[in-house]
This record gives sequence, C-alpha cells and structure tokens, in this order.
Amino acid sequence: MKFINPPGLYDPRPNGYSHVVIAEAPARIVYIAGQGGEDASGVLSESFEAQVRQALDNLQTALAAADAKLTDVAKVTALIVDHSEERLGIFSSALRTAWGEHPAPACTLIPVPRLALDGMLFEIEATAVI
Repeated sequence: MKFINPPGLYDPRPNGYSHVVIAEAPARIVYIAGQGGEDASGVLSESFEAQVRQALDNLQTALAAADAKLTDVAKVTALIVDHSEERLGIFSSALRTAWGEHPAPACTLIPVPRLALDGMLFEIEATAVI
C-alpha cells in the first residue's frame, strides 16, 4: 500500500492517520465490523480511554482471524460519543501508539449521540488489504 499526505493538505500524522491510501490489486480485502471497547466477557469500562484501548485490541484480534495485522489496514472509521478535543487527543494518541512508525491508515471520525450498547463510548471499523 502507498500512503500519501499531499502538499496543500495539513499534516494528519500527529492525529494518527493519512489522507490517502492506495492499495494495489489483486489483493484480498478484509472488512472488520465495528469493534467496541467491551472485553471478551462483554464488559465495558466507563473510561473512554480504556474503551479506545480495548477496541484497538479487539480490532487486532479480528484482523488476526483473517491473517491480517494493523499495518494491513487501509481505512478506519471511528465513532465517538460526546466527541470533544480531549477525546480526539486520546484517540489520536492511541492510533499513533498502535501504528507506531508505520504510516497510519486513512481515517474518518464521526461524532455520534449514542452507540449500540448503553455506556458504549467508542467504536472502530476497518478495511484491510492483504
């Protein structure tokens, strides 16, 4: 995959994503359903930060089931309840930590009033190319 942050657009890397990702074909495309911050028992932390960390762990588990990893992800969509600059900072930091030195995927963040479960504050879905 090729990751591009073109001149004329602000540098999104501090926020943990890339503006453009080009995936070469032929390849297998893996669609990961929205992963929330619940643990394997279905328990949600009350902490937004803990939910983000758990959701990213859940994303990695789902990717592994398809023989994929975070660095294969071309695009993520994140849903955040009661979005704020503070929550953006927590989310961006978690993305930078998860992807490390590898270019981060394209990302769309959508503020929402509610998610599927009571107490659910964060959800992330992904498309990977392997």
